[in-house]
This record gives sequence, C-alpha cells and structure tokens, in this order.
Amino acid sequence: MSALLGTLTISLAVAVLLLLGFILWRERRSAALTRAAGQLEAIVRSGKFAERVRGSGPASEFAENANRLLEQMAMKDLMIGERERSLVGLLAGLQEAVAVHRDHIVFANERFAALTGATAAEHLTGKKIAELLHPDYTELVVEHLRRSLAAEPGLERLEIELHPDTEGGTARVELTAVRIDYQGGPALLLTLIEMGPRSLPASTPARSGRPTAWETLDSLGEGIITTDVSGRIDYVNQAGEQLIGVSAVDALGKSITDIIQLLDEGDRRSLGDPVRHCLATQSKVTAGRRGLMISRDGTEERSVELTVTPLKGQKGDLVGTVIVVRDVSELRGITKQMSYQASHDALTGLVNRREFERRLEESLQTAHTNEAKHVLCYLDLDRFKAVNDTCGHMAGDGMLREVAALIKETVRDSDTVGRLGGDEFGLLLVGCPLDKARQIADDVVRKISDYRFVWKDKIFNIGISVGLIEISRESGAPDEVMSAADSACYVAKKQGNHVHVYSARDEAVARHRGEIQWLQRLQSALKDNRFELMAQPIIASSATETGPALEVLLRLQDENVPGGISPAEFLRAAERYRLMADVDRWVVQTALTALGRGGIRLPSSRSLAINLSGQTLGDPQFLEFVVDVLDRTGVAPTQLCFEVTENSVITNIEHAQRFIGVLHGMGCQFALDDFGRGLSSFGNLKNLSLDYLKIDGTFIRNLAVDSVNQAMVAAMIKLARTLNFQVIAEQVEDAGALDAAKKMGVDFLQGFYLGRPQPLARVVPARSIG
Repeated sequence: MSALLGTLTISLAVAVLLLLGFILWRERRSAALTRAAGQLEAIVRSGKFAERVRGSGPASEFAENANRLLEQMAMKDLMIGERERSLVGLLAGLQEAVAVHRDHIVFANERFAALTGATAAEHLTGKKIAELLHPDYTELVVEHLRRSLAAEPGLERLEIELHPDTEGGTARVELTAVRIDYQGGPALLLTLIEMGPRSLPASTPARSGRPTAWETLDSLGEGIITTDVSGRIDYVNQAGEQLIGVSAVDALGKSITDIIQLLDEGDRRSLGDPVRHCLATQSKVTAGRRGLMISRDGTEERSVELTVTPLKGQKGDLVGTVIVVRDVSELRGITKQMSYQASHDALTGLVNRREFERRLEESLQTAHTNEAKHVLCYLDLDRFKAVNDTCGHMAGDGMLREVAALIKETVRDSDTVGRLGGDEFGLLLVGCPLDKARQIADDVVRKISDYRFVWKDKIFNIGISVGLIEISRESGAPDEVMSAADSACYVAKKQGNHVHVYSARDEAVARHRGEIQWLQRLQSALKDNRFELMAQPIIASSATETGPALEVLLRLQDENVPGGISPAEFLRAAERYRLMADVDRWVVQTALTALGRGGIRLPSSRSLAINLSGQTLGDPQFLEFVVDVLDRTGVAPTQLCFEVTENSVITNIEHAQRFIGVLHGMGCQFALDDFGRGLSSFGNLKNLSLDYLKIDGTFIRNLAVDSVNQAMVAAMIKLARTLNFQVIAEQVEDAGALDAAKKMGVDFLQGFYLGRPQPLARVVPARSIG
C-alpha cells in the first residue's frame, strides 16, 4: 500500500511540475508578445516608422511581421512627406500672397503675412481667416470657403476688405480659393491680390506730398495699359512694360495685338483682340482663367489673367479702355502641379481611377452627341500576388511601375492609361475601332507575357487579362460600362484566353454581372447589419467533456426568402471581390459578442465552431482582430473552435501556421473541414496544431451502403488516430449513416438527421447521443 502511495505521490508531483512548467511557458510567451506589441504601439504613436520592433523566442515572428508593416508605412510616409515639403517650398517662394486653409490657416507665405498685417508668416498658423477680414465681409467669406471646400458651384473670386490696420486703413483685395489635397485631406489654396493702395478712413486728412494718379499706377504690381477710343495704346505703367516686354514709348500708338498674342493655355487657340471686343460691346471683357500671353516674336510666354474695362468720360461717353494684366505663371504652375498630383497615381505616374472615370465620362458624352466610337479596356495582372507574397510590397511596387511603363509604350499617344487600383489598369482608346482595339490589347498581352521581373535572385513571369467593350451611342452610364469591361476581363482570366470582348449575350459575362449585383448586396449587408447567424448542433457519439457543440452558419436576410439566403448563393462573389475577410470579421464579432452575453448556450467545456475562409487566413491583421475580440467580449479561448479547409491552409500555409499556432497556444481549438475532398495535404497535417478532422460529407451520406466510402472513412479515421486528432462526420442525413459512423469510431456527428440549422437563440445543443 505504501509503495502504491509513493508511486501516486511521485506521479502527482511530476504532473504538478509539468503544469507549472506549462504555465510558466505560457506566461513567458505572453510577456514576450506583450513587450513586442508595446514596442509596436509606441512606434506607431510616435510616427517614427524607421524604428524597429525587437523580439526573440515566441515574439520573433510577431516582430518580423510588425517590422515588415513598419517598412511599408515608412515608405508611404516618406513619399507623402516629400510631396508636402516640395509643395510648401514652392508656395513659400511665390511672389503672390498664398496660404493653405483648412479649419484654420495651416501655412502662409511671407507675402500673405505682409498683406494681412502679420509680422511673420508663422504667426498666422492656427488663425482663422475670419480674424484677418473686415467684419462686414466675414459671413460672405466663410460661406465662400465652405462652398469651395465642398466643390459646390459659386463665385470664382471675391473682392473684399481686410481688417483695418493700426491707423484705421483697409486694404481691398481679390480672394480666390481652390480646393487641393494637403497632408492627406482636402484643403483650400487661398490667394490674395491687392486691388489698389490701402485706403484711409474718412476722418484722416490727406498727407502732404501725396503721389499723383500716374505715380500711383506705376507703383502697382499689375500691368496697367490704357487705350484711346480707337484701341491705340496711350499709357503703360512700369509693371506693364515688364510684362509685355516693350517700353511705354515703343508701345504708344500701337494696338495690343501688335505687341502680344493671347491664346487659351489649354488648346492654344487664339483669344482674338479683347480690346476691340470691349470697345464694340462697351462691356468688361475677360481673357479667361487660362490666358497665355506670348510676345510678338514668340520668344516669351506668360500665364496671365487679363481684363479689359471700358473707360468713360464725365458725360458717360466712351473714351477708351483700361487693360489690367496679372502675371500668374508661378501660381498657375503650382495649381498645375497640384492638379497633376490629384489626378495621377503617385506610384506609376498613370492617371488615377478618379481621373480615368472623368475621361471615360467625357468619351461617353462625345459618343452620345457626335456618334464617335471608342473602346474601354479593363486589365488585370495574373500572378501578381506571388511577387508580393514572396518578395514583399517593395518588390510588388517596383513591378507595377515597370508594367505601367510597358503598357504606356505599347499604346498610342492619344490613349489614356490609368491605374484603377492594386494590380488593375484601364485603357481608354479614343476614336478607335473595335478591331484596332483588339490588336492593341493583343500587343499588350504579348509584351507582358514576354516581360520578366527580376528581384534580387528571383525571376518572375507574369501575365495579363484584358476585357474590352465598345463605347457607342447606345452605351450606358460610366459605372455600367466599367462594370461590363470588368466582367469581360474576368471571363478572359477565367477562360485563360487573355482577351475577351464584352457581349451582353455572353453567358459567362452574365454570370459575372450577377456576381457584381451580389457584391453590391453584400456591401450593403455589411454596412446595414443585414446578416443573420444560425447554428447547427454537433453531437458527441459518446459522453465527452470537450469538443464543439454548435457550428455557426451564416444567412443573408431577405424578406422574400424565409430563413434567409444561404452562403452558397453569394460566397463566389464575396471571394471574387475579396470581401470574405470582412464577412468573417462580422461573424466572429457577432458570435463572440452573443456568447459573451449569454445569447448562445453551450454545455460546460464545449466549444462553438466558426468557419474561416482562405482569404481570412491570408489576412495578417485577422489574428490581432480575433485576440482583441476575445479580450473585449470576455470569451475564453477554449470556447472557440475554428474550422478551416485543406485548400485554404495549403494556399496560405505560412499565415495559417502562425494563425493556428498562436491561437491554439491560447486555448482555441481547430478543425480541418472538408477533409478528404482533395486528399492532398497529408504532409502538412503533422505541422499544424489541429484538434479535429471533419470528414467531407460526400463520404458520409451513403456510408451505410457504399463500401468504397467505408474504406476511405476508415483510412481517414486511422490517420486521425495516428496524429492524435478526433473525428467529426458531417452531413449525417439518415439513421444508416449515423449507425455506420458510430460503429467506425467517429467522435462527433452533425447533419440534418440530428438537427437542422436554427437561429442562435433557439438552438439547445445536446451533449451526446444516448
């Protein structure tokens, strides 16, 4: 008896030591991960993305992934920073008074500060524009800025007065506001142009030695030119001489068109003689916001704003004109640069999706009004993901730049090439017949097929799929045309023929367009919370204390479909448009919240099974999301069992191993779903921290009468026992299948014969059969 007690004591001591060792290992692992996570949080908060997370042992993999993310953020931050510094430098050097305004002034140059009475430009930062205005204009300007920022129609410029200075004088200025992108958000570029000398209050007496009117005109920064009633120049101020490149003496008696040419800067068409037009109509004439002034010998060009106003005598009779010329070359250059940045992709230099869609809309308008014909091509790279996954995003970005250059050099100069997002591009072939467009598409495919991307010691061969649609008088709205081209591209990729021309009668295109409709429904369901969770019981074949008791199933609510729409109807579209990770997040969040609040009833020590897609396993942020939801809901990890398929694990093996390893270490269970459907992953099983094999239902439905299925299931069960996994049989639909599965040693059973899916609140899981 004493020997038996001694043996029991030793066994108990060993068990206690093992338990303490496991707890210590878990604590050290948790502490290492916590320290690494703390480092990452501190780096992100500081914005110093060049720093790195340090971690060893259990935290080494976390540190490696975190540093890869920080590298991407550092590159993006560097690109944005360089663009902003370049913009600020250009604005600071302008002679015009300019500022950048959001809710308040975030930048102003020295000329803006001088005009508004500030001692230094930096003193204006943080101030609201209203603080600089005469009180009578505050409400008008605030509304003007609001409209400009919202891109609503309104006046292009305002003539206003600034806040009175210490002597009570006010400056009258012209204010323009242009919407720009600045520091990651919308802002306004403000320009102030002084309209004349600062006025004195009525009570202030005129000072002695006041300059004459001509001296005053000579002191202005704008070019002032006057003509007589026949349009001959009779005065030019000093700024005007510099602008037109001719002295006042040489200009006298000549017409304005004898000295300069006025063109539209966009299409370089002549704007004619604005002075003659003003004299003929006796009304103010503006040469447009895109005026380009060229010297008569063609040696000098200036971007200008030019107005001609009729000059009338004391009796109201026309005596001549006044021409005001402003040189806006620098400012218009900045505007062009900002416009380019807003309309072009920073990585490839191609037009971005917004600008591409704007040009597509213009092409549709010409097709509708002039019966012109164009072609839209939608391009999608093949095997791009392999480059990103193998070499990282820097390599992927480098390849995208090279591909963009290849496409650009293959098409015509008149064609528009745009980057629509990720590895997708667009071609807009204006005035191009469909057969010619097909030839261009074939040339692009051939050039990309011949291209090899080299990164360090690796060489990649990629491909491209192209969908075409003709734009004609019968074409629909821009989004419809783009959707049709996308559908044709999808068919080209699916069928492997690289190029496909859209046809409304094409069955494959029709199927894909149906997927696009599902996409819109799924996006709406995620936004409006119109999914619903169901649950189906999982029954133990004998008394057991652990294992899954319920499997969570998803339905899309539809008033016309009792019980909701099955995932089989919409999963294809969700996977095609990479929405599965969002859907899985919704399921995990909703299910764990219900479990934490008691909305799901589980037998003691049993768990809730949740399916995860391959896209979700490949999402590096999903692990952190699950850990966060477990923490917020208070659900014990042991109450959770994730089901993953063979194919999803094999496709995302590195991410899957990390995801399963970390959560399994916390106590979560894992089941390999649909096992046997591929029978291709036996070699991977021993490297995964799995608890259950869930045999595919095709082997279970006829198990009682199909000897081949019996042999296959027996082999799977033997493999599971060797690997120390338990076995779940799904799609148990009759008594014969139930009895056969139990006799063969299946541990858990699931199927319509044992219980159909029901809303979560109505499901009462059974512990075991019997």
